[in-house]
Amino acid sequence: MLRSALTEAHQGLAEGGIPIGAALFTRTGELLATGHNRRVQDDDPSIHAETDAFRRAGRRRDYRDCVMVTTLSPCWYCSGLVRQFGIGAVVIGESRNFVGGHEWLAQGGVEIVELDDDECTELLSAYIRDNPAIWFEDIGR
Repeated sequence: MLRSALTEAHQGLAEGGIPIGAALFTRTGELLATGHNRRVQDDDPSIHAETDAFRRAGRRRDYRDCVMVTTLSPCWYCSGLVRQFGIGAVVIGESRNFVGGHEWLAQGGVEIVELDDDECTELLSAYIRDNPAIWFEDIGR
């Protein structure tokens, strides 16, 4: 599951964007959609990886059986999306570069799995090191 999100993160980086990727799955492992952060490419502050994957998945009656897989701890905006639509679980590639709202999600009953994946961490660390102005302008405030 994480490989799908990482593929999206690498695609975003190749497009000149911030390397954060996400994928939405059912609990049985069916891939519904993938997405990546396109805030830089599209000059749209609302296109985070999680929202991109969510939008591409299409409308569902219920999201409780869904798992959002993301390379980075979801920010408060994306955490709100998870709570608003009742997504049942979030798998986080890493939370060393940025800590979002995943503890708040856990308090609300969302299952949280933190992987502390080295590839996720290094991919974003390298981006932040090479693009501090973009990172701190867009995300790291």
